[in-house]
Amino acid sequence: MSTVDKEKGEVKPQAADDAVSIGQDDDAIIPKGQIDPVYEAKARVLNHEIQEIGMGWYQWQLFIVVGFGWASDNLWPIVTSLILRPVAREFQITRAPYLTLAQNVGLLAGAVFWGFGCDIFGRKWAFNLTLGLTALWGMVAAGAPNFAAMGIFAAFWSFGVGGNLPVDSAIFLEFLPASHQYLLTILSIDWAIAQVVANLIAWPILGNLTCPQDATTCARSDNMGWRYFLITVGGITLIMFFVRFVLFTIFESPKYFVGKGRDEDAVRIVHEVARRNGKTSSLSIEDLRACEPEGYVAQTDAIAAVKRRLDQVNLDRIKILFQTRKLAISTGLIMTVWAFIGLGYPLYNAFLPYIQDTRGADFGDGSTYLTYRNSLIIAVLGVPGALLGGYLVEVPRFGRKGTLAASTVLTGVFLYASTTALTSDALLGWNCAFSFFSNIMYAVLYSFTPELFPTPQRGTGNALTATSNRVFGIMAVSESLPLAGVFVGVEACPDVLAASLSLPCSQTCRHRLRCILLARCSLRRDFSS
Repeated sequence: MSTVDKEKGEVKPQAADDAVSIGQDDDAIIPKGQIDPVYEAKARVLNHEIQEIGMGWYQWQLFIVVGFGWASDNLWPIVTSLILRPVAREFQITRAPYLTLAQNVGLLAGAVFWGFGCDIFGRKWAFNLTLGLTALWGMVAAGAPNFAAMGIFAAFWSFGVGGNLPVDSAIFLEFLPASHQYLLTILSIDWAIAQVVANLIAWPILGNLTCPQDATTCARSDNMGWRYFLITVGGITLIMFFVRFVLFTIFESPKYFVGKGRDEDAVRIVHEVARRNGKTSSLSIEDLRACEPEGYVAQTDAIAAVKRRLDQVNLDRIKILFQTRKLAISTGLIMTVWAFIGLGYPLYNAFLPYIQDTRGADFGDGSTYLTYRNSLIIAVLGVPGALLGGYLVEVPRFGRKGTLAASTVLTGVFLYASTTALTSDALLGWNCAFSFFSNIMYAVLYSFTPELFPTPQRGTGNALTATSNRVFGIMAVSESLPLAGVFVGVEACPDVLAASLSLPCSQTCRHRLRCILLARCSLRRDFSS
């Protein structure tokens, strides 16, 4: 059992040989000395108390509703990819990727606004509003009169989507005992299921209510599928919003109340969580007040809240991540990994139905119905991949590194192999294998990334990777349809990830990078011919 030094707000193991994991080390969550020391000390007391309460009914309910955010984060980008072809046909657009660009701009704006905003107006409102705004603008987009309006609506719904992971992960972690942080990996199952749901809905609707591939004209009345699809997915998101807002009582974060100088409310929330879990808490207002020096006046204004957020990404702390050669390579590679994910994965998803459509026509068995049926099959294979990833990270002597290394290599292998497909069935098979192993990779990556950074700079490192991901997502869309770039961006991700596990960069890593460049040339020749 740990004890709390209330004078310093520190949690100390009673025994010297007590193992302290990354999740259990309070310094891993709150870098000591980097923010208001009183706020820092009180947050440590709250962390200890949440650990004492343990995992209970409230956290399991929260696990379910937080999963809605993970689902929305993948559901709506998939929606954009599935409606891309029918929208382009109806509005006679040759630069359809601009719809993906509008989406990525909205995602970046949402991540920035909600990430900073939840420290000003609270986690609770951001937690609820993100899904509500996404549902609203998604259904409004179904009535888009032209492509420009469609792009604006896509940016608006993506503004809500962009805030899901920053806000949901923050509020989940602030109520989650350190002993159960592996649940962050398990949340990826919602991410995979969302893709299945989107494709399951798209198959009958888009497969039957979309203009044929060989149609010379595409009237709105003949192409209502994508509009019905948006209304349906928007309705599902609205139901998720209803469950969050009406059926589930989300408590505001105790740390948010502490930052506002409302210690009584912070103590009340901790006791409410304990009561919901069928337990009691010994936390008192005196425990938090004991962290304050004599004459202390809390910084409770919005500027102080934003300053605490900005302190996590100042230049001095960024420089530390590049202080040594090994650390600089590690930071650079993981940022490159997330950048390639932002560059490649959204484009791969955006153009996968297009690729199946056009290649199916080349193979002589293409149809709109088969395109969406195959997309569903590919999505289904991602679900067991996410589950397997959550299991493998806990396997002794294999864990995160072994799982990540194996899954990234296999992801790259099957993606390369898909370029050799000579039939639609072969293309489907390779993409199914890619979906399975890539979902293992992503499940591990979401939990593995924070562990690569030194404890005091973990927030800064996460901010850098998130920024590189969203910025490259915007850069991914050019004025021409970049089919070769779709594959090159995605295929690079597994190789860079695998290289990051064997730092410093070895001869094998350099050889692998040369192979990527050779593959780029080969793929460009393939799709230009």
